[in-house]
Amino acid sequence: MTYRLTQYAHGGGCACKIPPGELEDVVRGLTKARPRDPVGELLVGLDDGDDAAAVRIDGGSALIATTDFFTPVVDDPYDWGRIAATNALSDVYAMGGRPVVAVNLLGWPRDVLPFELAAETLRGGMDVCSEAGCHLAGGHSVDDPEPKYGLAVTGIADPNRLLRNDSGKPGTPLSLTKPLGVGVLNSRHKATGDVFPQAIEVMTTLNADASAAALAAGVDCATDVTGFGLLGHLHKLARASGVTAVVDTAAVPYIDGAREALAHGYVSGGTRRNLDWVRPHIDLSAIDEDEALLLADAQTSGGLLIAGEIPGAPVIGELVPAGEHTIVVR
Repeated sequence: MTYRLTQYAHGGGCACKIPPGELEDVVRGLTKARPRDPVGELLVGLDDGDDAAAVRIDGGSALIATTDFFTPVVDDPYDWGRIAATNALSDVYAMGGRPVVAVNLLGWPRDVLPFELAAETLRGGMDVCSEAGCHLAGGHSVDDPEPKYGLAVTGIADPNRLLRNDSGKPGTPLSLTKPLGVGVLNSRHKATGDVFPQAIEVMTTLNADASAAALAAGVDCATDVTGFGLLGHLHKLARASGVTAVVDTAAVPYIDGAREALAHGYVSGGTRRNLDWVRPHIDLSAIDEDEALLLADAQTSGGLLIAGEIPGAPVIGELVPAGEHTIVVR
């Protein structure tokens, strides 16, 4: 029997995230919490919604901690495991760190889907961690109505060389290391079963090289582009940094087939919620609704959005002094 994993979940990948506006309301009261007698100094926490937490520990290192998991974004369990693991590791790279150890997080409808598919999912995650030089040691599983998979990841970084979303400066170019369009292609895959190898390749490419290149170039501001789309993540970066971002739509790269998928209406609810959230803060007057939807497309395991230039990554805009909007799209 052939199983289409995407049919066993209401959403797929990072498009099934809780909408960003609702999430900010939920965590707003948690930013002031401080532990008694902490082991290390918290360098990055909840305050600006950065990609991971960072704590300075003895020995001059920063400990990076993050977790990410989601429902199937593709039907093939091995590819889903690879994508989910690549996505979870990305938060460490987005902070300028290296992943050291990860543990599996698995939710499985044990009476509905055979465990052979779960084993393939875990094998995909293991292979990605091996490629990343990251130990994968154990984890946790639960009986769940929907299949879910991801990782909790611990990494290390230089506490004085962190990539943060609150350190952007006017006059800095913006670079994007992976093309957009994963969301609309995944929506088409879920609806039709059509497979898009070009999207899978993007989602399974580690952000390790991009992170290392950013650090080598002296960059100190970056984030990754995932479920909140380019506009959502750039809005958070510009807001945290106290700047305005200008985006040149003609320079933004897209995966082959993305515009065609959009034209056929394969837009996730997560993408529409992303656009609704950022619309009051962004000047979109220069583009039409379809272009805005592509810029808000909910990405799964997207690239790094870097305040700076690195080899091979297109420059898609720049940071300028703060104005009326956090983003101006041209």
